[in-house]
Amino acid sequence: MTIREANIGDIEQVQLIRNLVKENKLSNPSLVTDEHCRLFITERGKGWVCEKDNQIIGFSIVDMEDHNIWALFVHPDFHKQGVGRRLHDIMLDWYFSQTDQTVWLGTEPNTRAAAFYKKAGWSAVGTYSNGEIKFQMTYESWIKKPRD
Repeated sequence: MTIREANIGDIEQVQLIRNLVKENKLSNPSLVTDEHCRLFITERGKGWVCEKDNQIIGFSIVDMEDHNIWALFVHPDFHKQGVGRRLHDIMLDWYFSQTDQTVWLGTEPNTRAAAFYKKAGWSAVGTYSNGEIKFQMTYESWIKKPRD
């Protein structure tokens, strides 16, 4: 497995993975367009993909404008293989090399994703009106976090 920066040529496979997930599914997949992906990986932030045998099996995207994790998803066939954690750590290392501003994300409660973020050191700081948990990671928490 290799991780590299995402580019616009990856968008088709990224969208495929985004729509294969079992949790945190989009209620309307047309709400996240290819143009949104392009914007977030080329202008608003940065993205990474994990490849195995020239196939993208996971991706992460951080939004530097709103200081949030826009996406972190792994193909269902590759869960529990460390792909998400590697993408997460590379993304946050890069993010905090650019800024010391707190980063946040939202995810559904009682999901593997919520447990993943808690284990990765994120703090639950509230709930959105749609029921998602709001998590945050501070610069200080990330820098002091022991690496596995």
